[in-house]
Amino acid sequence: MATPPRVWVSNARPAKGELVRVRAQVEHVMESGLRTDPATGQVRARNIVKAFEARLGPALLFAWEPGISIAQNPYIEFTFIARESGELVLAWIDEQASRQEARKAITLA
Repeated sequence: MATPPRVWVSNARPAKGELVRVRAQVEHVMESGLRTDPATGQVRARNIVKAFEARLGPALLFAWEPGISIAQNPYIEFTFIARESGELVLAWIDEQASRQEARKAITLA
């Protein structure tokens, strides 16, 4: 997960009570551990994104535990109601304990 995630927020300056849509994608191979390397014949080690969290300040907005069937470069979309300003933090964690984050400021208008 070396490339920064792509994140789109429908409105970074929403009015209080406004619905905000977030779209995000992280580059990850999502290796299932069920394939073999054609060059060596060895089974490729499993390494999938095991957790995703979205927080606005300390508040958890959304949590997701993707499974083995999720395609590489997982895409996620969710909405939340803007109730306060804060930093939106999106975090992906894989089975090798690599963590990738994206941050966006959300400021109530």
